[in-house]
Amino acid sequence: MSLLKRVVLAAPLLLVLSLAGCGGGADDTGPAGPPTAAMKGLFGTMPKVMASDTNPITEEKVVLGRMLYYDPRMSASGDISCNSCHLLDEFGVDGEATSPGHDGSFGTRNSPTVYNAALHIAQFWDGREPDVEAQAKGPILNPVEHGMGADEDVEAIIKGIPGYAPLFAAAFPGEDDPITFDNIAKAIGAFERKLVTRGRWDRWLVGDGSALTKQERRGLETFMEVGCTTCHMGPNLGGNLYQKLGLIEPYETADLGRFEATGNEAEKYFFKVPALRNVAETAPYLHDGSIETLDEIVDIMMKHQLGKTATPEQKADMIAFMTALTGNLPTDYIAEPELPQ
Repeated sequence: MSLLKRVVLAAPLLLVLSLAGCGGGADDTGPAGPPTAAMKGLFGTMPKVMASDTNPITEEKVVLGRMLYYDPRMSASGDISCNSCHLLDEFGVDGEATSPGHDGSFGTRNSPTVYNAALHIAQFWDGREPDVEAQAKGPILNPVEHGMGADEDVEAIIKGIPGYAPLFAAAFPGEDDPITFDNIAKAIGAFERKLVTRGRWDRWLVGDGSALTKQERRGLETFMEVGCTTCHMGPNLGGNLYQKLGLIEPYETADLGRFEATGNEAEKYFFKVPALRNVAETAPYLHDGSIETLDEIVDIMMKHQLGKTATPEQKADMIAFMTALTGNLPTDYIAEPELPQ
C-alpha cells in the first residue's frame, strides 16, 4: 500500500461553486432544501450491507458472530468481550480515552466505533489490517486487551462450550472442523458488516430537503468551503485514506502512527482518517482519545490540518452539521443474545 493512498491534497473547487452563502437568521431551524448534485457526488450513498467477496454474509454466520461478539469467555479473565470496548448500544464506543483490558491495564490508542467500520479502507488507526475479519483477531490475542496467548487457546475455549458446535456447523457447512480461529473472525466480521447506521443525513442526501435544518446545511457548506472534504468525503465521511496529523502545523503526539506498523520513516504521524458518522456520539477524539469535545477538535483540525481559524459562527454551524450525522442504532439487530453453554 502506498504512503498516501488516495490522499487528496486539495478539495475540488468545483464542489463549492453552487453553494449558498453563509450568515445566520431567525429561520435556522427551517428546512435546508435538497442537496446539490455536487454534494450528492461527493458523499454518495451508504450501502445497506457492507458486503465482502471473501466472506459472504449468511444468517447463520451473523447469528454466530453476534454471540461471539458478546462472549467474554474469549479472554484471559473471562470478562472481556468485543462489546466491552465497542458497546453497541453506545454507538460502538466506551467513552474512554483508551480502554481497559483483561487485567485492568489500558491500551495506548482509542477504541473507535465499529459502526460502519467495514466500509473503511483498512482497520486500526494505522491501517495494519485489511478488513474487519482480520481486525477481529487482533484484540483477542493482544496481551493488554483480551490477553489470549494463541489461536489454539481461543479454539480450545470455544470447543469446550458444547452449544457452539452446531452453530459453527451451520455457519460453515461441509467443514470437518469448523471451529477455527479463522472462522471465529469470519463470523464476527459477518455480524459487523451489517452494523450500518442511517439517519436524517441519509434522507437528505436522497432528496428530502426537510431532513436537515438551514443551520446544518450552512455547516455543511462551511465544512466544504474550508477544505474538510479533502479528507472527509464518501459515504462514511472519512475512513478511506491516510493523512498526517499536523499536516500544516505540527501536532504534538508521542504516537508515530503508521510508522509503528510499516517502519517507513515517511509515514510518521500518519493515521487513517476517522469517519464522521455518529461523531457527536463517539467522543473522545483522536488516536489517543485526548480531545473531549467537538468544539475543541474542530479548532485543532482547522489549525493543524488546514492552517485556518474558524469564526464562532462557522464552528457552531459545522458542529450542527456534524451532529446531524448521527444515525439510528439497529436496536433489534444488536440485542444481546443468550450465549451457548
